[in-house]
Parts: sequence; C-alpha cells; structure tokens
Amino acid sequence: MRPVFYVSDGTGITTETIGHSVLAQFEGIQHQARRLPFVDSMDKAMHTAGIIEAEQERSGQRAIVFTSLVDAGASAVIAETGALVLDVLGPFVHPLEHELGVVRKPRVGGAHALVDYKAYEERINATNFALTHDDGISYNYANADLILVGVSRSGKTPTCLYMALHYGVKAANYPLTEEDLHGEGLPKRLQPFRHKLFGLTIDPVRLQQIRQERKPGSKYATIEQCRREVSRAEELFRSIRLPHLSTTNTSIEEISSKILSQLGIQNQLY
Repeated sequence: MRPVFYVSDGTGITTETIGHSVLAQFEGIQHQARRLPFVDSMDKAMHTAGIIEAEQERSGQRAIVFTSLVDAGASAVIAETGALVLDVLGPFVHPLEHELGVVRKPRVGGAHALVDYKAYEERINATNFALTHDDGISYNYANADLILVGVSRSGKTPTCLYMALHYGVKAANYPLTEEDLHGEGLPKRLQPFRHKLFGLTIDPVRLQQIRQERKPGSKYATIEQCRREVSRAEELFRSIRLPHLSTTNTSIEEISSKILSQLGIQNQLY
C-alpha cells in the first residue's frame, strides 16, 4: 500500500484534485492517501515532514507527495523526507511567465481565497435555492436555472447541491409521484418550464438497495416497486424527448458536467 500525501499551504483541495486525477491513470496501484492542509509555516512543514517519514518507515514504501507549497523553504523540508515530491503547479508557472511577461507572485491559498464576494454570494444563494426547492418543497421555478426530474432516491438532491456549491447554479428538483407516473405526459406544474428540465434515472436494483437502507421492509423499497417506477419514468422521458441519464455508475461530478453541457449552462467551476 503506497502512502500518498496532498500537502498544501491552503485548503489542499486543488492539490488533492490534481493528484487524485493523476493517480487515477495508473490502474492496479494501491495507495492510502491523506490530505495535509494549511502547512503555512516552517514549524508546520517540519511536523508534516515527520508524518511523511513515519509513514514511510511504517509502510516500507517511498511516499508520493503532491504539493502546492509556495514557500521554497517549506518545500525543501518536505523534499528532505526522501519522498517523491511532485509540485502540481510548477510545470505551468515558467511557461506562463514567459508567455504573459509577468513574474509569478506566490500567494498562499489563492485558488480558494474569498476575494470575489459577488461570486461567493451567488454560490450561497444557489445553495439556499436548492434546499428550498428540494423534493417538491417549493414549486416556484421561475428563477431556477434547471430542474431535475426523477423518481425518489435517483440522485436529484446531491446533484443539485453539488451544482449549487461548485457552479453557483440554481437547481431545483421534482420527484415523480405515483400520480405523475400514471398520468399522461409531463406533469402540469412542469410544463411551463420544459426547457429547464433534465431527467435522472437509475438501475432498479441499485435503487432498491438505496431505498432499503432508508425504509427497510417497506413497499417503497421492494424491487417490484422500484422496477415499476423506473420503467414508467423512463417511458415518460422518452415520450416527451426529455434529455436524461442514469446515475447508477456515474459520479456526481460527471452527472453535473453532462447536465450543464446538454442544457448549455456555462457557469464557471469555483
């Protein structure tokens, strides 16, 4: 089990995202990862180096360290551990300095610093919107950027919250009820917002597993009920030519990206 560390003088989110993406290219390599954020002083760098050295000794494996430290002294301390240290920002800095004619000014936590208050407020407002328009709590969709439609537990809520937090998108979701599934065509309250709709479906077996954890032993969680609801929902999506995708083996990140792309929403990833 190869030890992996994401070391940053900020939150470590950028470092972990890049490091995880790189490691995902190497199949069959088992590793145990740990994020070490806010390493913003020499004392913290020395403490972090101690953690890395101890893990290398325990595992008998050379550690892989992805880092975005801007302080050269702190970086040197980490390098002295003997680990494979990879600067996730380094390969881009010198080419950009040459291209832009501007020298980099190292800044701790720059990627996730609260500098754009308007953008931050938009994300908070979008999150509140997703919460107040979750699972049919409110049907006031006039200000919604998009509306996810699907049966209960098909992944609508977490997808809405992800898009709100990461893209500032005002996403509502509408749960298809028994009445909707037995009706003809699109539910009336959704008809004025046809251009904002996107359908989510899911494998009935997976849906049954999720519902069983929530309401064990209920009719709601039976495989027959799950199959019936999913079948009718997919039939509805096809009949009205509603774009939709399955959440069964798809991450929230991928689901969100595909939805925004198909609906033509170009909000920036924060």
